[in-house]
Amino acid sequence: MTSPLLHLPGAVGGDGIDAPVAAHYGSFNGEQRVLETGQGFVDLSHRDVVKVAGPDRLTWLHSLTTQYFEGLATGVWTQSLILSPNGHVEHAFAGVDDGEAFVAHTEPGAGQALVDFLERMRFMMRVEVTLDTPQTAVAWRPATSERAATYDFVPRERLESYAEAAGPAAGLWAFEALRIARGEPRLGLDTDHRSIPNELGWIGPAVHLDKGCYRGQETVARVHTLGRPPRRLTLLHLDGSENRLPVRGSDVTLGEKVVGFVGTSARHHELGPIALALIKRNVAVDTDLTVDAMPAAQEVIVDPEVGLHVRPRR
Repeated sequence: MTSPLLHLPGAVGGDGIDAPVAAHYGSFNGEQRVLETGQGFVDLSHRDVVKVAGPDRLTWLHSLTTQYFEGLATGVWTQSLILSPNGHVEHAFAGVDDGEAFVAHTEPGAGQALVDFLERMRFMMRVEVTLDTPQTAVAWRPATSERAATYDFVPRERLESYAEAAGPAAGLWAFEALRIARGEPRLGLDTDHRSIPNELGWIGPAVHLDKGCYRGQETVARVHTLGRPPRRLTLLHLDGSENRLPVRGSDVTLGEKVVGFVGTSARHHELGPIALALIKRNVAVDTDLTVDAMPAAQEVIVDPEVGLHVRPRR
């Protein structure tokens, strides 16, 4: 759904899955710096929004997902996943309960599949699941000394007035550079069909280890208990001598051997060109790699032995 904020001065549209919102408004480096001061906002109105209403919603979501939903307080944000029976990540979403409904955002184009899955699992529960994207937009505000970074759900018809109050606007290129630097993956962009939560640093933020059974729990618990997930999410510092970023999905190689693949990449205003990659656990963390014919040094995000996010989040 194309954002009306593409009409703001200086707005340049993005591409691919993020094409409906602005990539930048004239200076993606400057926009990163503004966000790091706690000012401004990012238009994420292309993300899908799913609403789960009804008196059984939290108990029901607790039984289906990786997160502890029972007793979730009003206004408290939480992340969650839905796994396959083998523990592979199928859906990822984050949201908040307002006392009447749990409202969550997910990747652009992923909302209907999430709704369809939840509808199939509804049975006799008193819940109602709807795709709320046509009515509700998403925006992101950076952290300040008084509050953590937050996502806002905005009535779509009020998005332009929201932008006037929350500005200055920053584009997706700035948002993505800061996200990648924090080591936060996007499902479907930094993952593949074999990805499990333990590889991605989602144990803790999106996976609660002390709750009842859910689909895929056996894999998560076994890998967590025994350690050594098969792959690990890694931050790559790319050689900046070429004026390009790697093609998403390109092989990451160690010599002639393929050891993983690269996901999203960006130009960070301080770190230079960076990317997220999933690489084999047994690749030494101090080994230089190659991606899309560019040398790349590693920075650890997920501990290769226990699968927990260990890097301080910028």
